[in-house]
Amino acid sequence: MHPKDRLIFPLDVPNKAEAEKFINLLKDEIGLFKVGLELFMAEGPPFLKYLAESQVDYFLDLKFHDIPATMMGAQARVMQGAKLATVHVDQGAKMRPTIMACKNGVKVLGVTVLTHLGPDDLEAMGIAPEYARNPAKLVLLRAKLAKEAGCDGVVCAGTEARAVKDAFGKDFLVVCPAIRPAWSIVPGDDQTRITTPAQAIQAGADYLVVGRPIRKAENPVEAARKVVAEIAGALR
Repeated sequence: MHPKDRLIFPLDVPNKAEAEKFINLLKDEIGLFKVGLELFMAEGPPFLKYLAESQVDYFLDLKFHDIPATMMGAQARVMQGAKLATVHVDQGAKMRPTIMACKNGVKVLGVTVLTHLGPDDLEAMGIAPEYARNPAKLVLLRAKLAKEAGCDGVVCAGTEARAVKDAFGKDFLVVCPAIRPAWSIVPGDDQTRITTPAQAIQAGADYLVVGRPIRKAENPVEAARKVVAEIAGALR
């Protein structure tokens, strides 16, 4: 992949008009746009149809989590045109028939541990201390469940990317959010397990999700280019 193909920009905006603004600005600077819950709830499946008809590649990040039959019905209706999509994997191999049936060219990623959660948060959720105090160990457990379910890879923090690659091989995709370039300032940042683009790529990440450092920059295009340059440097 070209370095820019590894950069994912999340369309974390309230409506189609705002999304179109960033698509027009960044379509030549990044690899994929990410559609999450905020935009999907505002615009629904017609927005995904618009992306497909506009030949805009996207990552559908709705983190599906339900019984297999319900997930199969939902995924079959909204994944057309997506390149990546996310599911929760706590059901392990029971999800395999659903995931394999719904791929249709989509790479399915298992959600491991959300990047705003730290050890105290995990322990408060009832996660066993063995895993709560060591989020990387919990990520590996959930990556194993994702592999058993037929996922093509996982979403995890850059701090855990190397461990996942070492455990499951170079072809098991790793997508890393919570990426913060050293030059970026994100007021009131809610992320905890963060890395720079270079750190994540050097750890083996295949894709990086970079949102606020680009979206809130005075010049989003220039910010995206700086991230791509850092990715290119790390690949070298």
